[in-house]
Amino acid sequence: MFRMIQVTGESLSPLFHEGDYVLITTIPFVVKRVKSGDTILFRHPVYGTLIKQVEGIDAELGTLSVIGTHPDSVDSRRFGPIRQEDVIGKVLWRIPRSAG
Repeated sequence: MFRMIQVTGESLSPLFHEGDYVLITTIPFVVKRVKSGDTILFRHPVYGTLIKQVEGIDAELGTLSVIGTHPDSVDSRRFGPIRQEDVIGKVLWRIPRSAG
């Protein structure tokens, strides 16, 4: 239903940073209703588990275009759209890493 995940990497910098935590929901009803601008966690067959923002949705094909906010982010610009069924969860809340 809910999971706490630690962010690795800087692909969504400056919004999310290495070491931040995010609370995600895995409730199917919520996950299937993602919209542009939502931040999601998903599985990619080559890159593993990734966190990105939804940039666009093709409801007919059941795919999502995802993008990172960091200029060097690996995202749909490199690997194309992802399948809706590869979405693990939707980010509900970010907990910043401690400043220590």
